[in-house]
Amino acid sequence: GAAQGSGAMGGSASLIPRDLLSEYQELTFLSKQEILLAYKRFSELLPKEERENACSARVPKSQLLTLPELRANPFQHRICHVFSTSETEDDSVSFEDFLDMLSVFSDSATSDIKSYYAFRIFDFDNDGTLDRKDLEQLVNCLTGQGEGSRLSSAEMEQLIQNILEESDIDKDGTINLAEFQHVVSRSPDF
Repeated sequence: GAAQGSGAMGGSASLIPRDLLSEYQELTFLSKQEILLAYKRFSELLPKEERENACSARVPKSQLLTLPELRANPFQHRICHVFSTSETEDDSVSFEDFLDMLSVFSDSATSDIKSYYAFRIFDFDNDGTLDRKDLEQLVNCLTGQGEGSRLSSAEMEQLIQNILEESDIDKDGTINLAEFQHVVSRSPDF
């Protein structure tokens, strides 16, 4: 058992060609170790027969949502959607999508990159601005969908008003990326 297990582990590292590995290091905020670990985690989400070609396989959204990082995340569906490059819009992810996702969520990613992706995740209708509808969905995601935790419509209205007053610099009733990044830059824990 044990000897065979460690052999398999050594073998998996060589499945990412060297030149690709250094390219991934340049394109992400991840270290070589983190990329190799990501590769291992990604392959484990694939059916056994696809693991050989993990670099060209796609993991379905249902599998991706089994990851502990996503399982508990209120924005899990949006995250899959934003990082997926799937042409059929099924929110499946390739290994490179998966790396992008881990890279943005890693501690080494810059706050500009993080806020750019946060903005895209919160932009539920994908129209490039956060309007009242997006903000309402955002608040619902954060407060949970349970009956007890949902805000009354008056509370929701007040909260959205506050968010817009705080963030909507040009007063057009929506928050654009620049406005969003401005707010985030002032409140780093955001």
